[in-house]
Amino acid sequence: MRMAITPADRTRTSEFAIFARLLSNHKGDMSPRLARYMLTLGFNVAEQARMHELAVRNQDGRLSADEHDELMNYVKAGHLLALLHSKARKALKKRKVS
Repeated sequence: MRMAITPADRTRTSEFAIFARLLSNHKGDMSPRLARYMLTLGFNVAEQARMHELAVRNQDGRLSADEHDELMNYVKAGHLLALLHSKARKALKKRKVS
């Protein structure tokens, strides 16, 4: 018999959650060159404008289901980018201290 999947299970098995665990499981240090590159990654102006538009429309309750999915994809990508930036800053700081 198969158990029902709960919302918490879906959160732990989302693409973002799985990839975040992969990054956390890595034992090696990020090279300074890779860390500096990671810190250059970000959303371009058009993407930032689209995210803002979607966020405003979401607050007004005017998003279609597809637009809501798009907004959530931007949110997940933003969280992943923040995680990568954090790991990059940590790697660079560790190099300066060592």
